[in-house]
Amino acid sequence: MTTRRVLTDEMWARIEPLLPDRTPRRGGQWSDHREVLEAIIWRTRTGSPWRDLPSDFPSYQTVWWRFDRWAKDGTLDRVLTQLQGQAQAAGDMEWVVSVDSTIARAHQHAAGAPRILRGGTSELHGFVA
Repeated sequence: MTTRRVLTDEMWARIEPLLPDRTPRRGGQWSDHREVLEAIIWRTRTGSPWRDLPSDFPSYQTVWWRFDRWAKDGTLDRVLTQLQGQAQAAGDMEWVVSVDSTIARAHQHAAGAPRILRGGTSELHGFVA
């Protein structure tokens, strides 16, 4: 069991029913979902490579395969949607949209370079003047 707890027991109680069943199938029983999810969260927070997971987590191959499977089959999207819905229903979530220059970049032509007028455009400018 890992000593690096990110999820509280209350958080885990909300997430656990949203994850796939762990009943044994061909190939054996899956590792504990909570340990794998803790490892995914740790890796996402630190930005480290999968191979650099600390030894108190499951193997990096297990964590990566589970993450990849959950991402492809829509499990992670369903968990996010359900948790957002629960938080919004409880009034714990506020939707705020913020746009600044780090998100919405201007096109290179909007950077203030001098505009060269050619053809019909210059004729129109001459007519207006």
